[in-house]
Amino acid sequence: MSAPPRPINWNLLTSEQAEIEWLELNSWVSWLKLSYGLTPAVLPPLWHRHPELVWELSALHCHWLGAYDPEQHASGPITWHRDFTEARMRLREWVQASGTRIDRDRPTRQTTWPGDTPYPAAAEAPIVDRDSDFVEFVKADVASRRADEDAYFKLLAEDESSRSCNPV
Repeated sequence: MSAPPRPINWNLLTSEQAEIEWLELNSWVSWLKLSYGLTPAVLPPLWHRHPELVWELSALHCHWLGAYDPEQHASGPITWHRDFTEARMRLREWVQASGTRIDRDRPTRQTTWPGDTPYPAAAEAPIVDRDSDFVEFVKADVASRRADEDAYFKLLAEDESSRSCNPV
């Protein structure tokens, strides 16, 4: 028996958890694109590079898992489809605002508030190989998370070591 669906907080995933979640989400998003004929105006190839799209798609995936769980009420799928209609509108708005397309991508523009350091200009780049980009993106994300984990555990070990050398 598998665990029940749960919300995914991308900010709190370990490197191992993130790798699993990225692969599962990517597989499901590929299925979603094909099953519903989603255009790049709703689901662009480099969706994984846009946090607003990742969060929306991740929530939609969790909702889908719950709606189609065998233990779910029979109305779960129709509720999911109603919510999917709303989600497609939000996805379309975010894709339009971000400027990502079928053949090129750029980071989502960030608004600089008064007193903030201005964000660097977002450069547009061609999309050559979507699957390779996804693999490299996930590798980088997992490596970054692992480096953060290693630094955290090193700090804990140093703190523990300093406490054992200096009894209170």
